[in-house]
Amino acid sequence: MVITRNGLVLGATAVTLTTIAVTSLGIHSQGQALFKESPKELVDEVWQIVQRQYVDGTFNKLDWQAVRREYLSKSYTNKQEAYKSIREMLKKLDDPYTRFMDPEEFKNMQVDTSGELIGIGITISQDEKTKQLVVIAPIEDTPAFKAGILAKDKILKIDGKSTKGMDTTQAVSLIRGEPNTTVSLTVDRNGQQKDFQIKRARIEIHPVKYSQKQTPAGNTGYIRLNQFSANAAKEMQSAIKDLESKKVAGYVLDLRGNPGGLLFASVDIARMFINSGTIVSTIPRQGQAEKEVANGRALTNKPVVVLVDKGSASASEILSGALQDNKRAVIVGTQTFGKGLVQSVRPLDDGSGLAVTIARYHTPSGRDINKHGIDPDVKVDLTDAQKQELWLRDRDKLATLADPQFAKAVEVLGKEIAGKGTTRAEK
Repeated sequence: MVITRNGLVLGATAVTLTTIAVTSLGIHSQGQALFKESPKELVDEVWQIVQRQYVDGTFNKLDWQAVRREYLSKSYTNKQEAYKSIREMLKKLDDPYTRFMDPEEFKNMQVDTSGELIGIGITISQDEKTKQLVVIAPIEDTPAFKAGILAKDKILKIDGKSTKGMDTTQAVSLIRGEPNTTVSLTVDRNGQQKDFQIKRARIEIHPVKYSQKQTPAGNTGYIRLNQFSANAAKEMQSAIKDLESKKVAGYVLDLRGNPGGLLFASVDIARMFINSGTIVSTIPRQGQAEKEVANGRALTNKPVVVLVDKGSASASEILSGALQDNKRAVIVGTQTFGKGLVQSVRPLDDGSGLAVTIARYHTPSGRDINKHGIDPDVKVDLTDAQKQELWLRDRDKLATLADPQFAKAVEVLGKEIAGKGTTRAEK
C-alpha cells in the first residue's frame, strides 16, 4: 500500500463538528466513482469498495457476501432509500469510522485550504464498546473550547434529543449549523451531567503557535500544535527555523488536546525532528507493513520534550510514538487517546462520499496503540479543576511554570540539555 498525500486520513479522529472537517482530508479522484443512474448501483459500489479495501478480511466476523445478497435483493425507487440501506449495511461492520456521507455531509468533510471553519470546533468519536458519542478534543480557541467542553466528555443529548443509538453522522447533522445560532449539549463527565449552550461561529484555525521562552532549562522553543491539518507541516517548518535562528537550547512540543488529522502531516513533522529511522508502519488487510522513514533532513537535533494528554489522538500519537521509540524525545503528561486506524475517503459520482478503515498503524517499535494510547515517560496528571483553570479561566498560566505539565517538561528538558541530548526517560 502506498501512502499518498491525497488518499489517507486517520480514522481515529472521527468527525470534526464544523462545516469543514479538517481531520478528514484525503479525497480520491472523482473518476474513480462508478455510480451512474441506478440507486442499486450505488449500494453495490459501496459494498465493492469495502470488499476490496476494508482492513479486516473477516469484516469483523461478518458474512459480507450475505450482506450483499440481502441489500441487492431490495428494490430502490430513489437515492434516499439507497442511502438508508448503505448506512444499515455499513453499521453491520460495527466500525464507527467506516461510514457513508450523503452529498451534503460529504461536502462538509471537504477542507478549505484557507483553514476557515464554521461550527463549534469539536472532534467526536463513537466508543467502540459502549457506542456512546465521546469528545476526542475541542479545538483550541473555538466556541466548544471556550464553553468548557473537555476530552472524554460523553455526549448524552443534543438540543434535548438523546444520543442513544446515534452515530457520528447523525450527531454532526444535529450539532452543525449556521454562524451565531446555538446548540445545546448535555454531557457526562466522570458521572456528572453538565449542560452547555454553544454558539456556532466562523473559525479561522492556524495549527501552529510558537514562542521563545526563557525558562530554568535555558532559552527554550515552545511550539503548540493544535491539529494536523493541510498547512500544519508548513507552519511547523517555519516555527522551527525561526526558533533555531534564535539559538534555542531545546524544545517543548505541546500536543495536548490535539485530536489528530492528516497522516502525511504527522510524517512530515516527524521528519523535522528525526534524522534517521522509522516513523510509522501502516498495516493493511494483507498484513504487509508499509513503513514511512526519516529522510535525513531533520531541521534540529536539539533535545525535545513532548506534552500529551487524553485528548492527544491519532496523528498526535503517531508523532509522539515516533519520537519516543526513536529515543528522540521524552514524553510528558498522561496516557493518550488510543486510536490507531487509517481511513481512505473517496467521493461517489452523485456527490456522496465513503470513508473506509483500510489500515492499522504501529509505532516504530511495533506497538499497536489502538484502544490503549501512548504511555508517557513521565506521568503528570491534572485534575479537572486544574484543567479548567489552565485552559479556560486563566489561559495566561498555560505553558508557564504555573502549568504543572509544562513545568515538568521544562525540568526534564533541562536534564536533557545538560546531558547533551541523551534521552533518559524518567519513570
